[in-house]
Amino acid sequence: MRYSGIGGQAVMEGVMMKNQEKYAVAVRKPDQEIVVETSTYEGLIKNKKIRNMPILRGVFSFIESLVLGMKTLTFSASFFEEEEEEKSGSRKAEKRAGAKKPAPTEEEQKKKEKRQENALMGGTVAISIVLAVAIFMVLPYYISVFFQRFITSQTLLALLEGVIRLTIFIGYVAAISLMPDIKRVYMYHGAEHKCINCIEQGMDLTVENVRKSSRLHKRCGTSFLLIVMLISIVFFLFIRVDNRILQLLLRLVSIPVIAGVSYEFIRLAGRSDHMLVNLFSKPGLLLQRITTREPDDSMIEVGIASVEAVFDWKAYVKEIREQA
Repeated sequence: MRYSGIGGQAVMEGVMMKNQEKYAVAVRKPDQEIVVETSTYEGLIKNKKIRNMPILRGVFSFIESLVLGMKTLTFSASFFEEEEEEKSGSRKAEKRAGAKKPAPTEEEQKKKEKRQENALMGGTVAISIVLAVAIFMVLPYYISVFFQRFITSQTLLALLEGVIRLTIFIGYVAAISLMPDIKRVYMYHGAEHKCINCIEQGMDLTVENVRKSSRLHKRCGTSFLLIVMLISIVFFLFIRVDNRILQLLLRLVSIPVIAGVSYEFIRLAGRSDHMLVNLFSKPGLLLQRITTREPDDSMIEVGIASVEAVFDWKAYVKEIREQA
């Protein structure tokens, strides 16, 4: 399999695909039409030397994926809130009609909405990070502290904390997979992976070929998060101080480094078919059996539309065949 450089994520009734700074969101609207929006996202750090530094690039990539992911999810969700927006719009019009001050111009309204969207997105991302740290890092630590009255070995306590963290994470992923809306998101997640696997295997991007492709991929965000959980166990084995508050703070401070190291492995996994790399990728691929589902043909069509908006797969596949 050859590295294509494209990646993506599932959104509400759609797929987002990203190729370098360009990305596209394809959504199946309630009337069954596929709408595709393309745009660019240059990221948080414009300096390429800094943003491409090992470890640091993983931290930047993680934060940027959260921001872009939230933005594309908001876009996809907008197609399923039209009735509410229409009602809201009519109420605003009535208020403006009865108000003495003139209504804002269309340009002013767009700027205001953009500022509100950016503020909301920034706040949502920040809250998401805080909650994730609290649930998957802080909570397992304090649960393991409870067992200190029974276990004196710091190594065993660190391993127990890691097991608790993995249990909470996998339990969370499995629990939300039972929700009907999440099941459909997981199906689109499968469509995203199958489209990428199809072209990276050198096959034409057709519904039939995508259907035959695997729904599992080594560069998946699910694998990244699991690697974070596993690498944190190794890191936390070496954090040994008597003060609990300091011990927790050192764990929190090390999270960006853990994320950076995990990103480097996922990056390597996407470019290598070495036996050891494939072996260490197995746990993430197994977890993807929960976070991805087999999509139907209509979902595959959405995935294909998203790929074609940002990636010249025909030239890519031709090059693979010429080098074969």
